[in-house]
Amino acid sequence: MIIGVPKEIKNNESRVAVTPAGAKEMVKRGHQVFIQQSAGSASGFADAEYEAAGATLLPTIGDVYACSEMIVKVKEPIAEEYPLVRPEQLLFTYFHFASDRELTQAMTDSGAICLAYETVTGHGTLPLLVPMSEVAGRMAVQEGARFLEKPQGGKGRLLGGVPGVKPARVLIIGGGVVGSNAALIAAGMGADVVIADISLPRLRQLDETMPRNVKTLFASAYNMEKELSRSDLVIGAVLVPGAKAPKLVTRDNLRRMKRGTVIVDVAIDQGGCFETSHPTTHSEPTYEVDGIIHYCVANIPGAVPQTSTLALTNATLPYALALADGWEDACRRSPGLADGLNIVRGKVTCRPVAEAFGLPYEPWDKA
Repeated sequence: MIIGVPKEIKNNESRVAVTPAGAKEMVKRGHQVFIQQSAGSASGFADAEYEAAGATLLPTIGDVYACSEMIVKVKEPIAEEYPLVRPEQLLFTYFHFASDRELTQAMTDSGAICLAYETVTGHGTLPLLVPMSEVAGRMAVQEGARFLEKPQGGKGRLLGGVPGVKPARVLIIGGGVVGSNAALIAAGMGADVVIADISLPRLRQLDETMPRNVKTLFASAYNMEKELSRSDLVIGAVLVPGAKAPKLVTRDNLRRMKRGTVIVDVAIDQGGCFETSHPTTHSEPTYEVDGIIHYCVANIPGAVPQTSTLALTNATLPYALALADGWEDACRRSPGLADGLNIVRGKVTCRPVAEAFGLPYEPWDKA
């Protein structure tokens, strides 16, 4: 198969979807690999490394799309890429369709096959979402701590406090991969941490494994309102696979919070779990509503591309190799990989995406 790896052009997205090691493995399996020039430079991979691995460099993103049967990316195509996508072309990347009607319509119109990292399943997990969720959870605390500083608009609290001064209070909504990683970092920085979730089995598990300065809380409306009013940093870490994130914190809740509190909405690429959230970028990461600082960057791991690229490609490469040998056969052999098929030849094949926009759903093998 002819595999293309374009340079990411989303705002401040510096990751690359295939490393030189990955390209070498693809070439060894008999595939042709085309990489856009400088696609890997921000992640620490020079063009010469790709050439040494057997890949061919192309000058423009249009060249890559034009010659490739399979496009491997990190983030969803943006508007200027829509016309480049061809019928029957396989796109393997993060899509998060349920929060973006325009993207959903464009990919449906394209006639392409869109296989989304975030809905691939395996052994009860989302194996291609986990590595970036780990990075995003850890970075959520790092960025939250930064924007709690007074020069950044925050209330001026040090996350870990000092002797004689209480540490900041961190509320994490959602006890999954993002939430547990955020809790570990916040606890390590000395904060007073609360993880809220509606799953009692998960709360029991977290209670047994987390450091002593992490407490668990059942996420009832009453408990959430009380906890929001006394938190300094709130991290939204809720995920409904393939679907739009539920709005768990309303604007009315914001009015109960102290001015200068920071909220980090890690769920923003799925629409966000705060009513007042809208996507931001690394170049303009925050805005203020009712005195509350909102950090809603939709590609948080893109700020640390050297770490993120390696973590992501460690997980995606085996799937990319399987797809390159024939995506239909690969999906028939692996139901978990088939779960990643969101749009196939103009049909929506992921039920949560169809439900998000009131579109017809069709199983992928009938599309």
